[in-house]
Amino acid sequence: MPFDPQALQAVGLTIELATLTTVVLLLLATPLAWWLSQTRSRWRAPIGALVTLPLVLPPSVLGFYLLVAMGPNGPLGQFTQAMGWGLLSFTFTGLLIGSVVFSLPFAVQPLQHAFEALGPRPMEVAATLRAGPVDAFFTVALPQARTGLLTAAILSFAHTVGEFGVVLMIGGNIPGHTRVVSTQIYGHVEAMEYAQAHGL
Repeated sequence: MPFDPQALQAVGLTIELATLTTVVLLLLATPLAWWLSQTRSRWRAPIGALVTLPLVLPPSVLGFYLLVAMGPNGPLGQFTQAMGWGLLSFTFTGLLIGSVVFSLPFAVQPLQHAFEALGPRPMEVAATLRAGPVDAFFTVALPQARTGLLTAAILSFAHTVGEFGVVLMIGGNIPGHTRVVSTQIYGHVEAMEYAQAHGL
């Protein structure tokens, strides 16, 4: 059956959200995963645990606390209001922040494992050839970890497409602004429009 305009709008918004989330996550997760794979700092374990927290927290709980943080009395909400940006709850930007937090372990873990699998030898060889740490990272470590990078991108995108609890808590279900495929399906099921839910 053909998609109605609202369904197409939800699909487009979902693809936009998943794409932006994936890009932001790769930019954030790559240096974080590298640090986690290389450091011997005492902060490694607590930060690693914090990164994996979205895997064990129920999405609705994570969404609730993100909503509180973005609200008028929350630290992020107070900051955005002081900057003149308004509140991020029930906006696309708020959805993007929630999606990044929710999918963070799906980006960090494959990259961390890929970097750990390299071992110290490639970077030691690069250092003997007078490559600086940043140069060696971009020319040696990152190309050799491309499988982990690809896995992180695929998992981040797919996980964002499938998320429901977080997006519903943070963004609600506003057509054209925060209504994504998962919340559109939920709306169809609530209205007992099973054919439309199946189509999506």
